[in-house]
Amino acid sequence: MSTETLHLNIDRADGSLQRLIGLVERRGFHIDGMTLRDEGQGRRVELAVRGRDAARCPHTLGRQIDRLFGVTRIAAPAAAFHPEVAA
Repeated sequence: MSTETLHLNIDRADGSLQRLIGLVERRGFHIDGMTLRDEGQGRRVELAVRGRDAARCPHTLGRQIDRLFGVTRIAAPAAAFHPEVAA
């Protein structure tokens, strides 16, 4: 099974990240990686997910995430999203 990356904006409200992670796990997906960055009033999240089995569709998961209060999917990932690493 392949990993798909979802690019999201979430509110800074209490429990917003917990609701997102809970939904992903309840819908039968593993979280392989996550990057989180604060951006003023919200947070930008890059979430790498893969289904527990072949029947899990990441596109369906995306539609379910769209229904979460305070969460917005970003259609095209921003190139500058990756955090800078100090040399």
